[in-house]
Amino acid sequence: MTRHIACLAAAALVAAAAGVGAQQDEGNRPIDPFRIAGNLYYVGSSDIGSYLVTTPAGHFLIDGGYASTAPIIEANVAALGFKIRDIRYLVNTQGHGDHAGGFAALKEHTGATLAVSAADADVIERGGTHDFSLGDTLTFPAAKVDIRLKDGDTLTADGTNLTAHLTPGHTQGCTTWTFDVKDAGRTLHVVDMCGLSILPNTRVSGMPGYPGITSDYRRTFETLKKLPVDIFIGAHAGYYGGMEKAAKAKANPSGPNPFIDPDGYRAYIATAEKRFTDQLEREQKGRRPE
Repeated sequence: MTRHIACLAAAALVAAAAGVGAQQDEGNRPIDPFRIAGNLYYVGSSDIGSYLVTTPAGHFLIDGGYASTAPIIEANVAALGFKIRDIRYLVNTQGHGDHAGGFAALKEHTGATLAVSAADADVIERGGTHDFSLGDTLTFPAAKVDIRLKDGDTLTADGTNLTAHLTPGHTQGCTTWTFDVKDAGRTLHVVDMCGLSILPNTRVSGMPGYPGITSDYRRTFETLKKLPVDIFIGAHAGYYGGMEKAAKAKANPSGPNPFIDPDGYRAYIATAEKRFTDQLEREQKGRRPE
């Protein structure tokens, strides 16, 4: 089921690039928000991940969805009892329209600081144009980036620290975020993965707009394998079976937290790495991607 949802998400992105209007697809339906653990909440749509990390000194919002996801996010934040103006930082995993398209509106409505990796900041400020893989086919409202992040940079509010790990390949500035939450007396390590999928127009053996993509992907896999993880989340809920895990948590609230899934994290990386190496081999042998 997780793989099926992830495939739907990839198909939605491709459809949007083709101008089919995938913002209304099954992956962007409004859903009720839910708590994942401690001060970490899911506030996105049915597959477009957006996460609220709350603190008394202001909140973090990870990813802004499509432009049409922003009202869903704002409604979900309010439904949880939090104020949209208390969001202090807007942060991003990947500079694509399904994760950065809502930032222009969210920045206006929150007054928050937008922090993005240096390598994805320009494409967000251009509104998605001149993307190395998508070209100008998936544009979105441009947003001014306030902080350009480097690998290892940390954003802090009231003792909660979000650390940016550059994990490029899917985008040139793909950023995976790590932080800790306290839940039921435990400290849990959270990894919010940017993404490891390969878009149809991407050549992992190298392409004019991204000649270093091969070494970037390889370095990304090694980086992700080393991160300590208890809770695995990501830019799409389909990466980690988010909706299924939420249903399990709701059905058995006193049982084990299904979002604690280090084995699922490692399995996801292993599957993605094999997909990468298989495609690299096909490209190097001159065959078309499957």
